[in-house]
Amino acid sequence: MELAQPLAQLGSREQDRFAAYVLSDSGVDRGHTAAVLGVSARTVAASEKRCAAGLDVRDAPRRGRPRTYGKEIEDRFVAFYCQTAPLKKRGRGHWSLRLAEMELHKDAAPVGVSLSRSTMQRMLCRQALKPHLVRYFLQITDPDFFPKMEHLIALYRCPPEQLFCFDECPGLQVLQRMAPDQRPGDPDAATRWLSEFEYIRNGTMDVFAFLEVRTGKVKAECHGDHTTATFLDVFRRHVAGLPADVKIHYVMDNLDSHCSEAFCRVVAELSHIGCPPENELADRAQRRQWLGGDDKRIVIHFTPFHGSWLNMVEIWFRIMGRMCLKDSYAHPDQLRDAILEYADIWSQEWAHPFHWGYDGTGLHRKAVQRFTAMLTRSASELTLQLVTKESLLMVNLMRDYWDEVETEHWLKLFDATHQATQQLRHSIRQSPQPIVKKKADSALSVLLATIQQNNDRAAA
Repeated sequence: MELAQPLAQLGSREQDRFAAYVLSDSGVDRGHTAAVLGVSARTVAASEKRCAAGLDVRDAPRRGRPRTYGKEIEDRFVAFYCQTAPLKKRGRGHWSLRLAEMELHKDAAPVGVSLSRSTMQRMLCRQALKPHLVRYFLQITDPDFFPKMEHLIALYRCPPEQLFCFDECPGLQVLQRMAPDQRPGDPDAATRWLSEFEYIRNGTMDVFAFLEVRTGKVKAECHGDHTTATFLDVFRRHVAGLPADVKIHYVMDNLDSHCSEAFCRVVAELSHIGCPPENELADRAQRRQWLGGDDKRIVIHFTPFHGSWLNMVEIWFRIMGRMCLKDSYAHPDQLRDAILEYADIWSQEWAHPFHWGYDGTGLHRKAVQRFTAMLTRSASELTLQLVTKESLLMVNLMRDYWDEVETEHWLKLFDATHQATQQLRHSIRQSPQPIVKKKADSALSVLLATIQQNNDRAAA
C-alpha cells in the first residue's frame, strides 16, 4: 500500500498501524511484530485486516472540540514549568500542577493565559515530559576516566583465571520494625506485603564481598566496621583460600584503605616480594601505580574516581539488598546471619557469570553535553574542584577521543566555555583556598588553550 502523506506527518498510532502492516507483509510473525512495536497481537491483527482491505492507515476524523491553545502557548507553558522555579529569589524548588495553576491565576504573563491543571497535564503528556520525577546521576570527574573504563571492560571480556571484584557495602542499618510484617495470605491480611513504617535502629553492619568473575560465586564477610585493619584481615583471609602459585587480580575502588601504605606492605608480603621504600610510596598516586603493576603475584585494578558502578560486585550488592535488607532484624547478628546464608545459597545454587555488555558507547558525548549544560546554565554554581577536574577531562577527551563526539557538540562546548570564562575567573579570584585556586586557574587555562588549538579542527 502507499501512503497518502509522509510518514513523519502521521500520529504515533497511525505509524504503528503502518509498521504492523509492513512487517506482516514481509513475513514477520505476528507475535514478533507486536513485541517490536510494543502493542498487543490483537492490534497487529486489526492493522493487517485494515491495510489488506485497502483502507487508509490514518485515523478517521473524530468529533470533539478543537484544541483551545495552540503550539505557542504549549511551548511557553513547557518553558515556564520546566525551566523556572517557585522560589524565584534563589531559583530553587519544583513546580507542582497545583502551584503552577495558582501562580498563573495570579500572573498569566509567563504563559499568556491562565491554564487549568488538567490542561497542563495534557500538555506535559503530549511532550512526554515528567519534570516531577528526579533521578540521580554520577558526574564523570576523573580526567583519566575513559582509559580506566576501557581497561576494566577489556578485563571483563577476557578475564584472567583468578579475577575477583571486591568492595565494601558499609553502614547497613539494622532495622527492627515496631510491628511484624503482614504477608499476603495471612488471615485478614491485605493482598500485598505490608511493612510497619516505624522502626528501631539496632546498629549498623559492614559487608565485604569478593565476586569471582568467571563463575559469579561470592565470598562475603560481615563486620561492625570497615577500617583499614579490618579490610587487611579480610583480604588476607581471601588470599589464603586461593592456590599459592597462581596470579590473582582484584578490581577495587579508590577508598583510602585500598591504596594505603599498609595495604602495599600486605600485597608485597603475600606476593613474596619486598615492599618499595617509603619515598616510592609517598602519595596515593604512587601507591596505586605500584599496586596495579603486573610484575607481582597480586595485581590491583582500580576503578575510575566516581566510577564504582564499573565494579561488577555492585550488581551482587543490589541483588543482596533486595533479598536481605527489607526484613526486620532485632540484632546485628540476625542481619549478619541472613547475609551470609544468602551468600552461601547464591554461590551453591544461583551463581552465574554476569554478562558485561556495556562498552561505553555514547558516554563521551554525554560527558561533553553535561559539562556544556553546566557552563551554560549554572557556571556561577560550579565548585572549583569540579572546574579543575572537568577541564582536564575535556582536554583529555579532545586529545584522545575527538572522533567519539560529534563536531556540533564540540562547538557548543567551545562557545559555552568562552561565555562562562569571565564568571569562572571571578569565582577563582573570590576563593579563599590558594591551592584550589591555583589548580582551577591552571586547568581552565589549559582547557582554553586546547580549545584554541582545536578551533580549526572543529571548523573543518
